[in-house]
Amino acid sequence: MRTNIVLNDELVRLAFMCVPFIKTKKDLIEAALREFVEVRKTKEIQDIRGMDLFDESYDYKAMRKGK
Repeated sequence: MRTNIVLNDELVRLAFMCVPFIKTKKDLIEAALREFVEVRKTKEIQDIRGMDLFDESYDYKAMRKGK
């Protein structure tokens, strides 16, 4: 998808310093988007982790034995 955007020059400079193996702004933006998505996915998983998703009577050991 082609898009024209105005980037903060200082942020771009700092970002390039953080990832010296990235050489182009396009690659930098793609890496930032990938990281953003991964962080969001991880946060969603962490939010779910605290929820009580199983019935108290659920016995996973019995399920493994086929009972």
